Amino acid sequence: MTYPVLWPMPTRWADNDQYGHVNNVTYYSYFDTAVNAWLMRATGTDITALPALGVVAQTSCRFHGSISFPDQLQVGLRISRLGNSSITYDLAIFRDTENGPELAATGDFVHVYVDTETRKPVAIPDIVREAAAELVTD
Repeated sequence: MTYPVLWPMPTRWADNDQYGHVNNVTYYSYFDTAVNAWLMRATGTDITALPALGVVAQTSCRFHGSISFPDQLQVGLRISRLGNSSITYDLAIFRDTENGPELAATGDFVHVYVDTETRKPVAIPDIVREAAAELVTD
C-alpha cells in the first residue's frame, strides 16, 4: 500500500482504555485529525473559513494490530474518489517500530461538502479540490 502522505500522530496517555491499548473510537479521531490537518497545510488556509465545509458522511475502520501509549504513529492518506461534492479518503494507521512502520488499522473517510448556511451539498471548494487532486490514486 502506498500513501502519498504520512501524517505524524503521537498517541496520548488519555488514548489508552482500561485494557491498556488505544480505544477503538480514538482511531477515528486520528483519521479526522490527519485529514483536516493535512487539508489546512495543503491549502494554506483555515478550512473552517471556507464557504463550504466538509462533513463526515461515512467512516470505517478495520483493525490489524494493537497500539498503545507512548506509540508514535503515522496516518497514511490517499484519495480513492474525488467527486463533485465529496472526497473519499483511504487511510491507514502505522505504528513506528524498530523494524519500520507496522500496519495497525485501515479505513475510509468520506467528506461531503455542504454550504455553511443551508447545509445542502455543494461543489468542493477549488482550493480543496486542487490539493486533493495530488492524493488521488488508482
